[in-house]
Amino acid sequence: MRLTIIAAGRLKSGPERELVDRYADRIRSSGSGIGLGPLTECEVDARSHSDKTAESAALAAQIPSGAALCLLDERGKSPTAREFAAILAGWRDDGFRDAAFVIGGADGLDRKAFGQPHLVLSFGKTVWPHMLVRAMLAEQLYRAVSILSGAPYHRD
Repeated sequence: MRLTIIAAGRLKSGPERELVDRYADRIRSSGSGIGLGPLTECEVDARSHSDKTAESAALAAQIPSGAALCLLDERGKSPTAREFAAILAGWRDDGFRDAAFVIGGADGLDRKAFGQPHLVLSFGKTVWPHMLVRAMLAEQLYRAVSILSGAPYHRD
């Protein structure tokens, strides 16, 4: 199952970009044996949209057809790492070819643009900068891959 981060804004070179790239490389090398990966990104120019409704429509247009859909939102669920890994494994085992993870811009997402997501994911009740959310998501995706492949990266 291919993994795609669809995000508002461009992640420029720097520590966050390096982290996302590092975890994408790790997913590429260890996820293929268990049917997960690669991890790719699709960036939507946040400045070219007048409001979050237009931005959300542009993000939604990038979701692969038939993908399992996860929206990142502070009001979502905060599963444990093992629970998140089980969710990904379930999507893969249910035959999804793609999983899309959508990160909105500064004003969040207009949920009406996305229909019914399979998961709304939160990294806690605090609000994180979007560039950090992308790095944190990439790490959690790698952690899920490592859990499912039996690698020692995750410790209980």
